[in-house]
Amino acid sequence: MEKNSERIPLINPSPSSSTTEGRASKFQTIGNIIVSIVGTGVLGLPFAFRVAGWLAGSLGVILAGFATFYCMLLLCRDKSASENKLQGTITYGDLGYICIGKPGRYLTEFLIFISQCGGSVAYLVFIGQNLVSVFKGQTFSVASYIFLLVPIEIALSWIGSLSAFSPFSIFADICNVLAMGFVVKEEIERAIGGGFSFRDRKAIADNLGGLPFAGGMAVFCFEGFGMTLALEQSMKERNTFPKVLGMAFTWITLMYVLFGSFGYLAYGDETKDIITLNLPNNWTATAVQIGLCLGLVFTFPIMVHPVNEILEGKLKKIMWFQKLNNNDAENSITGLGKLGTYTSRAVLIIGLAVLASYVPGFGIFASLVGSTVCALISFVLPASFHLTLLGSSLSLWQKALDCCILLCGLIFAAYGTYNTIVGI
Repeated sequence: MEKNSERIPLINPSPSSSTTEGRASKFQTIGNIIVSIVGTGVLGLPFAFRVAGWLAGSLGVILAGFATFYCMLLLCRDKSASENKLQGTITYGDLGYICIGKPGRYLTEFLIFISQCGGSVAYLVFIGQNLVSVFKGQTFSVASYIFLLVPIEIALSWIGSLSAFSPFSIFADICNVLAMGFVVKEEIERAIGGGFSFRDRKAIADNLGGLPFAGGMAVFCFEGFGMTLALEQSMKERNTFPKVLGMAFTWITLMYVLFGSFGYLAYGDETKDIITLNLPNNWTATAVQIGLCLGLVFTFPIMVHPVNEILEGKLKKIMWFQKLNNNDAENSITGLGKLGTYTSRAVLIIGLAVLASYVPGFGIFASLVGSTVCALISFVLPASFHLTLLGSSLSLWQKALDCCILLCGLIFAAYGTYNTIVGI
């Protein structure tokens, strides 16, 4: 899933062209990278560690982090090699077009579209499960809370300016940090009070079939490829981007390993697919859960915005929609044209809500998204693009490494998907 749209960057990382000088400093870029990658998926990591074991989970997170970091660097090299072929800002879809032609662009944009839809569905499932946990005495199911959110999300999707949601994005990040802090606090209290034995926590799960599940969750947590090129273009000193990216990934990976381990060590086999569901039933924990839900309710429009852009871009090419806009879909929007736009957004949210109502759990769905579209976007496409664009100039070991990433990404996507579906 592409979490890049879950948060508004600290500085707009989208210059009007590839030659435009960025304005972001190293520190600001590190902040942008962290904000673009770290999302609600981190709250599912302790469950992944429960499935895989604390040692296997830690190694999986480290491997996923390193592979994602390397493939992000490949993407930046691909962009540099393509700057003389296209004018203006080069997107991920542009690289697909340069490498494979129109099918490459369509494939890339389709995978991004699916990943954004998957992330949006995960948002709704996350909110629904937490609300059920908060209001335990009520008879509402997860699906009921999801459908109660539909009118609110439709109204919010009609707001034109995404900047209006930036305070809620920051608020959601703060609630994420508070939730993580509560889990660490709980683990320390249990350790001091003798609430668990370390020997009861498995380093490697007995059932190795759980490893791909945990791998899918780890990949889901690192997904942020949609922002890679924009983040590089936003920097004032672009030649330092690999170093800055490495520093950010080091801190993110360390945080993921510690949080996943702490969560699993604290709750053991009782660890739930969203760690906030394990928090004690007191007003502080409830406030954190409600805060998380409120933050995600108001940042949901940011998550679906790229999907709306893709759909509305296709709509503008349809003859009847152009007629609604007086044959000038880009410059003038009539009342009927606005109605068509608002209707498409409403239908999208209703469709996402229906899908979310059938999802059995946040952890399973996040792992499925990570194992499929996230793996293809993060590993398979960058490696294949790199081989296509720079294959003739690569050394033997570089070609071998790219082929290994490509093959492992395909195998992981296939087996991870199969394993998750069987688990469902």
